[in-house]
Amino acid sequence: MTNKLPEYVPPAIWKWDSENGGRFANINRPIAGATHDKELPVGKHPFQLYSLGTPNGVKVTIMLEELLEAGVKAAEYDAWLININEGDQFGSGFVAINPNSKIPALMDHSTTPPTRIFESGSMLVYLAEKFKKFLSTDHTKRTETMNWLFWQMGSAPFLGGGFGHFYAYAPEKYEYPINRYAMEAKRQMDVLDRHLESHEYFAGDEYSIADMAIFPWYGGMARGVLYDAGEFLQVQDYKNLQRWAKQINERPAVKRGMKVNRSFGEPESQLHERHDASDFETNTQDKRIARGEVEAPE
Repeated sequence: MTNKLPEYVPPAIWKWDSENGGRFANINRPIAGATHDKELPVGKHPFQLYSLGTPNGVKVTIMLEELLEAGVKAAEYDAWLININEGDQFGSGFVAINPNSKIPALMDHSTTPPTRIFESGSMLVYLAEKFKKFLSTDHTKRTETMNWLFWQMGSAPFLGGGFGHFYAYAPEKYEYPINRYAMEAKRQMDVLDRHLESHEYFAGDEYSIADMAIFPWYGGMARGVLYDAGEFLQVQDYKNLQRWAKQINERPAVKRGMKVNRSFGEPESQLHERHDASDFETNTQDKRIARGEVEAPE
């Protein structure tokens, strides 16, 4: 039986209903700009990252950890937690870096004056070009990397804001939008699966920023950890995507990057702030709970 949407006739002029929006209604609004004054903290390292461990946020922490794994000491960074549910992204300091009020936001203090970078794809390219890592100088490989990076930036909103919203977060579930975006999510996974049938990584035989961008979204979906939708979308059918996702997930830098600024999940998987490599051993939430610094989740 089809669960039809109620008939809706748009009014002549749209008006904002602040209560309409499901799980994230309290942070969605039709205007930009800061809502309050709040300076951002600045640590000791060249790079200051203000973020949350979402698929968009961990693209950048994976990249920074991969650079450190590759011996690039100048990529040391402080990662500060931005709690989007409490509106941290609307503070004046954050908006000064990212006028779009979306995580992540990054400052490079190794330049004079410091350089602001917003949008996760821009950060990946900036870091890759600055340190000459994970973005080939070969014309064909570089172009292929950029092809897939921009594919991810354009496609993921349909997966997250489309499928994820209507399947997991909307206040009510309706058949039409879920079916529409489930079809698109599966089409996108098929695009990736077909490409990976003849390529080890997205740019060919070299791991690149394209893999770092795609993994948190589509690797998470392939592993069944995104929106708890693995069975619904039958993700196990995408064998090549499964192979790639497992391969990327086993990288030590990826494992570390996925923990940074994470404020949900098992306590051992959460590193709310990262200021030193030793934090992965000493300051994950389970360690902080054991020391009595924070309370255990209920």
